[in-house]
Amino acid sequence: MSATTKGKQKPVKSTNKKDGFTAEEKAAMKARARELKDKADGESAVRAVRAAIAAMSPKDRAIAKRLHEVIKATAPELSPKTWYGMPAYAKDGKVVCFFRNAGKFKERYAMFGFNDSAKLDDGSMWPVAFALTELTAADEVKIGALVKKAVG
Repeated sequence: MSATTKGKQKPVKSTNKKDGFTAEEKAAMKARARELKDKADGESAVRAVRAAIAAMSPKDRAIAKRLHEVIKATAPELSPKTWYGMPAYAKDGKVVCFFRNAGKFKERYAMFGFNDSAKLDDGSMWPVAFALTELTAADEVKIGALVKKAVG
C-alpha cells in the first residue's frame, strides 16, 4: 500500500524485518543461473540429478529415488535435469514435473509438482502440486498416471 500526499503516491516502508530472499531462495537462484550457463544434457544432466538427490535428507532421498524410477518407467521420453537445483523431468527442453525436497526451503513436507507444460488441464481448475511425506505403492500408481497424462 502507499500513502497519498497531495495526490502523489508515496511508498510505505515495510515493517517486515525479513525483506528480501532467504539463503535457501538465493541458493536456488544461483543453482538456476549455473544450470542455464552449463546447459547440461544427457549423462551430465543425469549425474546432476543424482547429485541433487544424494544431497537430500535420507527421508527425502528415498522419496526422490523412487520418484525418479517411477517417472523414468512411466515416461522414458522425459529427460532428467536439475531445475533450481531440484530433480526435474523435461520434454523438448521444458520442465514437465519436479521434486522439491522438504529441506530445500525448510518446509514441513516434500512436494511433487507439475509446470504449465504438463497436459493436466481439467476444466477451469486442477491440482499441479502434491505434498509428500512418504511414497506408498498406491501413491506411485497415482503419480505414474499423472505423469503419463502430463506428457500427453
